[in-house]
Amino acid sequence: MSTGDTTLSSHTQGPFCLAGPVVRPDERTVPLRGDLAHIGLAGRYFVPHYAVPQPRTVMPGGAPLLAAPREDAEELCVLLEGDSFELLDITGQWAWGCLSLHGPVGYVHKDRLEAVV
Repeated sequence: MSTGDTTLSSHTQGPFCLAGPVVRPDERTVPLRGDLAHIGLAGRYFVPHYAVPQPRTVMPGGAPLLAAPREDAEELCVLLEGDSFELLDITGQWAWGCLSLHGPVGYVHKDRLEAVV
């Protein structure tokens, strides 16, 4: 563009652009919600907030990993005692997070997790 030119460049600039609909990844394998994502996804997905995972350990007896924050939600898998869980958000009695950046991702009752010392 030249000085005084009011037309916009047709070339996209920057790492993000509005280029149309995007295929949303499987929410059970990628720690990404509409409002929040794992910090490891910054630069790949645009969300209002990125969370640094807080390490937790699954307590004795294990815990179901659920697709939604409610008791009757679909069970994605069972976390075993001692499994590491990356906590990204807590809402009420539910912790949302993942086992790793590559999933699985879901909700665990927060009473089934303990902080890593």
